[in-house]
Amino acid sequence: MDLSLSDRMKRVLEMVVEDYIQWAEPVGSRTISKKSNLNLSPATIRNIMSDLEDLGLLSHPYTSAGRIPTEKGLRFYIDSILNVHELSDQEQQEIRSKCLTHLNEGPNLFRETSRILSSSSHYLGIVWAPRMSSVVLQHIEFVKLRRYLVLAIVVSTTGSIHNRIVEMEESFSQSELDHLSDYLNSFLTGLTLYQVREKLLEQMRVAKNAYDRLLEQALKLGEKAFSSMDDPDVFIEGKTNILNEPEFNNVSRMTDLFRAFEEKAIMVKLLDKFIDPRGVQIAIGSENQVQEMETCSLVTSTYGCAGQVWGALGVIGPRRMNYSKIIPLVDYSARLLTEILERHFH
Repeated sequence: MDLSLSDRMKRVLEMVVEDYIQWAEPVGSRTISKKSNLNLSPATIRNIMSDLEDLGLLSHPYTSAGRIPTEKGLRFYIDSILNVHELSDQEQQEIRSKCLTHLNEGPNLFRETSRILSSSSHYLGIVWAPRMSSVVLQHIEFVKLRRYLVLAIVVSTTGSIHNRIVEMEESFSQSELDHLSDYLNSFLTGLTLYQVREKLLEQMRVAKNAYDRLLEQALKLGEKAFSSMDDPDVFIEGKTNILNEPEFNNVSRMTDLFRAFEEKAIMVKLLDKFIDPRGVQIAIGSENQVQEMETCSLVTSTYGCAGQVWGALGVIGPRRMNYSKIIPLVDYSARLLTEILERHFH
């Protein structure tokens, strides 16, 4: 944000933001005067606050004498004032030991990470598990359900299991289906699901005339099983934490917010916004572009394996969340999850 503020203005803005983060109440000039070592009179502080309001960094709610930071004010504070420190060794160790407990449990690792983010932040923890197109196939099996219906079970190296019911053009016995899955596993294991789909299409082009009926059906079955497996699982923990925040004591606002959390399309839209720029991203209020969540801020970061981004994780809280605590928590959790995935699945 291209604003040049004097040191005094920055200091006053910082104090207003930090007092508001702590107490959720408008901040008056007397409060700043008492707490600061600026040696400025309340009248001078009032003038500075008035200037900050003219710049759109503070606003005057209702008839209160105090001011609160605007989204623009919070953005300036985060970009230009905030000093972020690493988590302490003890905090890092606590998070690490909780994560490692759930190491071999596939999706539970992602669920547990969202729990850790929630309990450490006292807000909501969110983890977008890897999109299926970016994870590596361990194996696929087919189970006969009814005459033309087959259950495809896709297992990834991260331990996640996805089931898909596929309708076939003709009926197969279970032993034929075992033969089909053995054939597909022979050349698809170890590929990402994106590569699997490419490989299947390539094989189908090559195999037009060369294969017998069974192998042609195997390729068709594989293509159906792997298509549209691309919505990530979303784990959200700590919804009740947000009930304690004064911003959310409005029932209709609360209902809208909870509906947004339940709406997978909204959560996937958020992921698409945050997955491209790597590293910590902060969206304040309306910046997250989801109307129901304009009262919230999100701090997110991406994680992955072998240099590839697999998903994202983060914390959702009120706009006045404690950014100096949340940013290092999200950053460390993302780096830890990457390290675990690198070590165990690569």
